Amino acid sequence: MFKPLDINENEEKKTVKPTDIEQVKCLIIGSGPAGYTAAIYAARANLCPVMYEGLQPGGQLTTTTEVENYPGYPEGVTGPVMMEDLKKQATRFGTDVRWGMATKVDFSGEIHKVWIDDSKLIEAETVIIATGATAKYLGLEDEKKYAGGGVSACATCDGFFYRGKDVAVVGGGDTATEEAMYLAGLCNKVYLIVRRDELRASKVMAERTMNTKNIEILWKHQTKGLFGDGVVEGATLVKNKGEENEEEVTIKIDGFFLGIGHKPNSEIFAEYIDTNEIGYIKTIPGTSKTKVPGVFACGDVQDDQYRQAVTAAGSGCMAAIDAERYLSEKHA
Repeated sequence: MFKPLDINENEEKKTVKPTDIEQVKCLIIGSGPAGYTAAIYAARANLCPVMYEGLQPGGQLTTTTEVENYPGYPEGVTGPVMMEDLKKQATRFGTDVRWGMATKVDFSGEIHKVWIDDSKLIEAETVIIATGATAKYLGLEDEKKYAGGGVSACATCDGFFYRGKDVAVVGGGDTATEEAMYLAGLCNKVYLIVRRDELRASKVMAERTMNTKNIEILWKHQTKGLFGDGVVEGATLVKNKGEENEEEVTIKIDGFFLGIGHKPNSEIFAEYIDTNEIGYIKTIPGTSKTKVPGVFACGDVQDDQYRQAVTAAGSGCMAAIDAERYLSEKHA
């Protein structure tokens, strides 16, 4: 089904040995709701998918303590348990789930080449990219300390748990203002912590935010740290008063939301696949198809709008169906 790579003696020492080459019908890069759903559909279509989970098996949801908005879990479920359920379902149908990370690709030919951990080479007829996106953080140790205890990078995911409480959002762009507006509909008060003296958000979003009564914008403030006994109870901020004059202030909050954006994990594909200015992979509207035949993208790596588990799962389904149809037409 595949023509082996031609590797001369000199190149063999630099790349991989012939015994490190494997041919597969369908390779899924990344896990999470998109990757596991793609695996379920691909396995049931006899595509014999091979999945490499990446550095964070299960994706961002493995850092979420409680998921209440995913269909099928009426009592809610923790992120790690939900991802383990999806993984079990994928392996039940024959998905070969492996530990490893894609480090290099070559999509220039009909057979797509993907290097795993800079050593093993996979030659795949189809590739489904489900590498997700990574939320940007401030880099504070307290963000790790209170992960799952008040720190979140998704208001839509976690805002429900802070109904009637006081929260803070960090950032001054569209992401931050959208998060603040969403939380304002649930929470008692929302502090918007803005480093500068203006919002970078679009004019419409900036005006809406500033006109929302329960949003208080803290101009020229930066977060120094968080405090609380096991969970977030407040934040320590530094206010820039000009001319190297700073004032330390504290606010009482129950939740601390990052609104400084996400970074799609698409770097290694950028040479072959179109991305937008931020790095999200572009797909043909209404499909998971990239500009490279046989290469598909699903989940947060191509979704800069919704970034929800349920939408990621739906796009994973699309990717598997698109891959199956591609192979059927190719071998017809």
